[in-house]
Amino acid sequence: MEEDEGKKDFLRVSFTSSSSTNKVKKPSGFIKAKTLKKFQRSQKAPSFEMDTGASYQRFPKVKIRELKDDYAKFELRETDVSMANALRRVMISEVPTVAIDLVEIDINSSVLNDEFIAHRLGLIPLTSERAMSMRLSRDCDSCDGDGQCEFCSVEFRLQAKCVTDQTLDVTSRDLYSTDPTVTPVDFTLDSSGTDSSEQRGIIIVKLRRGQELKLRAIARKGIGKDHAKWSPASTVTFMYEPDININEDMMDTLTEDEKIDLIESSPTKVFGIDPVTRQVVVVDPEAYTYDEEVIKKAEAMGKPGLIEIHPKDDSFIFTVESTGAVKASQLVLNAIDILKQKLDAVRLSDDTVEADDQFGELGAHLRGG
Repeated sequence: MEEDEGKKDFLRVSFTSSSSTNKVKKPSGFIKAKTLKKFQRSQKAPSFEMDTGASYQRFPKVKIRELKDDYAKFELRETDVSMANALRRVMISEVPTVAIDLVEIDINSSVLNDEFIAHRLGLIPLTSERAMSMRLSRDCDSCDGDGQCEFCSVEFRLQAKCVTDQTLDVTSRDLYSTDPTVTPVDFTLDSSGTDSSEQRGIIIVKLRRGQELKLRAIARKGIGKDHAKWSPASTVTFMYEPDININEDMMDTLTEDEKIDLIESSPTKVFGIDPVTRQVVVVDPEAYTYDEEVIKKAEAMGKPGLIEIHPKDDSFIFTVESTGAVKASQLVLNAIDILKQKLDAVRLSDDTVEADDQFGELGAHLRGG
């Protein structure tokens, strides 16, 4: 059978009505994708599946490599780059945290003006384990959007005055919270629970004799998309896992010095020499930065194809660093939950006209109709 022209505009589909009392089956065949929606609406909530010879359904797998309170490294496999990047963006800008959003300063005789201090307060990370269950201040019906109730906000107080000739450091530890679950993140405690630094928390301002600072601050729930102070992640990156293949037959034709020159051509320590076999081996594949220097060196030596490096399209290595507002592991789990909610919102959209305008046939496909 000859290939149809404009094949990309056609889908091989089979329709089955979802009505249990009136089952209607249509014969499989090629129809135009543009007419697909019209046919679907004429049926009673039909379902359809694309018969392209391959299944697009995937079951991503995660393997944890390293996990700390503020750091996580894991592998994400059997998915594509769009899903990996969506997860990265959600972790950075859509996982909610709690941050100071309103500051009322009663007394400020320090060298910093009110706005400067308010800005510094907003950037102090606060523990936000319960942020997912809090309400956004604009959606809170308990305070009519005022943003100053126990369901959508947390109040902090600070009062400090220098009465000696020694400079007084006002830090995040001087902020007193009305909610013990929402407090400034403490970076000066080591694993044993003792101070590992002479400083006490994050410095807000320094006071000299006679200077005083007294204020009230309101912390609210928000996301990094609205302001960076609500972002729970300091760094979220991913890279393609490299697939490195060495042509052993061609490698045997190289002298010891040529092998060393080949290894040293890589700016990162990806390759090494096995002390027993004296063969070039891959030491750390993840150190490869896709600079292609070792490939260029092989070509310059007249050995093209000596080393082949390709990125695995369905395997990614994530590195997540948290600000401390939430643990790195919880940050990943919250991001997955939010991503699922976004997909559910598209799939279960009641306003089909608006959804179709925004998502086209993808929206109809996700709704199963």
